[in-house]
Amino acid sequence: MAATMNSGTAGSGPRSGGAARIVCVAGARPNYMKIKPVMDALERRGAEVVLVHTGQHYDESMNGVFFRDLGIRPPDRFLGVGSGTHAEQTGRVMAAFEPLLAETAPDAVVVVGDINSTVACALVTAKAGPLLAHVEAGLRSRDWTMPEEVNRVVTDRVSDYLLAPSPDAAANLRAEGYREDQIHVVGNVMIDSLLANLDRARRGGALEQLGLTPGEYGLVTLHRPANVDDPEVLTGLLKALGEVASRCPLVLPVHPRAADRLADLGVPGGLRLVPPAGYLDFIALQDSARIVLTDSGGVQEETTALGVPCVTLRDNTERPVTVEQGTNVLAGRDPERIVATAHAVLDDPPAPRRPELWDGRAGERIAEVLLDRDAATGRPRPTDLPVPAT
Repeated sequence: MAATMNSGTAGSGPRSGGAARIVCVAGARPNYMKIKPVMDALERRGAEVVLVHTGQHYDESMNGVFFRDLGIRPPDRFLGVGSGTHAEQTGRVMAAFEPLLAETAPDAVVVVGDINSTVACALVTAKAGPLLAHVEAGLRSRDWTMPEEVNRVVTDRVSDYLLAPSPDAAANLRAEGYREDQIHVVGNVMIDSLLANLDRARRGGALEQLGLTPGEYGLVTLHRPANVDDPEVLTGLLKALGEVASRCPLVLPVHPRAADRLADLGVPGGLRLVPPAGYLDFIALQDSARIVLTDSGGVQEETTALGVPCVTLRDNTERPVTVEQGTNVLAGRDPERIVATAHAVLDDPPAPRRPELWDGRAGERIAEVLLDRDAATGRPRPTDLPVPAT
């Protein structure tokens, strides 16, 4: 689908006053919280920011409400790629982004996270010539069955600026042979958005609307294909959640991906399904929960920053800092282990700790990296690097 424009001729024509022109790409819910602090910091420093929304998430519950909650301006370009297989979606983003990049002629492109839009725009940028910056570089689950792992490794491989959220991510990049001058530990942009919006979230009335009392419920999220696409796995997870709910009532905002499957299987008593929550409402639900059970990477980070106990329903995590320094505990997907882990966390919650540089200033550090260097001369692309092994 051809790119459409929502704000005149943004990103076309000559730059005003020689300002750097930077394209920032977002495509799905996890991207919005990550790109907003970067855009704000770049614009405060005088850069011309062109916001491109690929349309990978396009329904109101996963898209529009987050733009409103975060105060993100309408995108300058909307690619409207929609859903499809990984190959279809990635290909559509590439085909739509390539002419847009030629038209806007940016000095740099910023991609965030690890979705299909991320790797698609990264590949186009690497071949077209502008400098490429990857926010959340270096995260590794070492699980090649996860599409996100493929996306993040490939995106890092073609990026010029590797903007890591934590020292462990930077260590992964060094182990894979990336140059030291590419790697920048900048902190976590998700936490920038969280801290900037926490007071608003607490005042929003989400708990009252659902009849919840702070500290007397647990919060659940399920969306990863490995958990929701296999009926046998999902049945086991629901059984485990039912046992946890007998001790602590659980609330599950239903991700569109899981809605039909949950309806088919039915949910146990004590597990309450509610509509998808907007960004502010979801932050409020996390902040007041007694425990959070999730398969989301972002939720692992947000609960760590909030000091809320988190049980991750996965066998691995690309965010080990949340386990080592935060409140996160890996439980895997075995129902008995999940129940035992949840009970242990409820009995003895982990002490809250916030990793270094998760201080609300990651966007500023990223802007400093991108704008306080001579972007006009650029740097050699990492073509001499070995293929990363994870």
